[in-house]
Amino acid sequence: MKEKLIIVKQKNQIITAVYDGNDMLQVSIDHKDASSILGNIYIGKVKNIVKNINAAFVEISDGKMCYLSIPENRNPIYTKPKNSNKLVIGDELLVQISKEDVKSKAPVATSNLNFTGKYVVLIHGKSTNGISSKIEDESERKRLKGILQEFKSDSYGFVVRTNSVNQPKEQIQDEIKSLIQNYEEIITRGVHKSTFSLIYKTLPGYLSSIRDSYSNKIEEILIEDKEIYETVYDFLSHYQKEDLPKLHYHEDKLITLSNLYSVTTKLENALREKVWLKCGGTIIIQPTEALTVIDVNTGKAISGKKEVQETFFIVNLEAAYEIAKQIRLRNLSGIIIIDFIDMEQENHKHILMKKLEELFRLDPIKTTLVDMTALNLVEVTRKKVKKPIYEQINSKDSDTE
Repeated sequence: MKEKLIIVKQKNQIITAVYDGNDMLQVSIDHKDASSILGNIYIGKVKNIVKNINAAFVEISDGKMCYLSIPENRNPIYTKPKNSNKLVIGDELLVQISKEDVKSKAPVATSNLNFTGKYVVLIHGKSTNGISSKIEDESERKRLKGILQEFKSDSYGFVVRTNSVNQPKEQIQDEIKSLIQNYEEIITRGVHKSTFSLIYKTLPGYLSSIRDSYSNKIEEILIEDKEIYETVYDFLSHYQKEDLPKLHYHEDKLITLSNLYSVTTKLENALREKVWLKCGGTIIIQPTEALTVIDVNTGKAISGKKEVQETFFIVNLEAAYEIAKQIRLRNLSGIIIIDFIDMEQENHKHILMKKLEELFRLDPIKTTLVDMTALNLVEVTRKKVKKPIYEQINSKDSDTE
């Protein structure tokens, strides 16, 4: 089934959700009165260098510090000419926020500025090109690499996104030219700005969701707020003309989009600790500051069953589907530990791990199945960029994808 992207406004929140039928797959919340710094580019000033962790702390506004890894940022763009690329206290440089602050942790900044399009990402400081690992067809990978070769540079490189699969060459080329123009304007203009200047502001969350969604899967974009609809229409007209036919204005006076798709109820469910499985089992999801723990329980599933090991296997398989869904829906990230019900048969463990691997490959955000430990705990990592839903809802500074 094709997916739909729903955008609704509730009080001061703009909620963007991806649906498959009536099933909410992914959701993000934009607080209308707050602005996220994720993706923004600033003139930052190096305030401190910590040698034992090989990192610098860069100030991007009065008192606002960001973490910058020195080994990962070899080609900074300084505001004043230098004889060496070595970072020292007092240096001013262009930095982009690559990760939001998480509780006590400062935001992460990078000098490898990236400019994201629907099909391609331009990255400063890395002259090599890459293709999304989710693109597996070798002939398509070869075609896309050929397109990138035409734009080879010593200053920047490109990563081709999944959306580019089977898209016309001219469409991808036009976007690359636009990204290069944007990049050149910013690094030329940026070095002449004063300390802490905001050089580039990222798109509102709901526009990022439209740009970053798997366009070949999205059938409709439904919006009922006139102002948001016009903003999206203008964005698509300039950057994604091919997606304009998907955009629809919901004018039904009898039922709102929010009620039609039970947005509020589904958000409430996404905050609950316990999730029931159809088989009678449950999963318990408990985020902590260091990691997220997910516990699988038999619940009612075991009642009256003789083949206990087979029942454990069935519950675990159903739990695997639900866990993959909940991780994406709740935007859980970092280290995730899953405590499945203990299984004795090695082939059951093998099938479960294989299924998890398949399910995590479907996640738009990089999710890695690490291993099953000696204690039968499954370790997963998911790229940490934006805040989980429970923080987005409760924080005015939350951001959306």
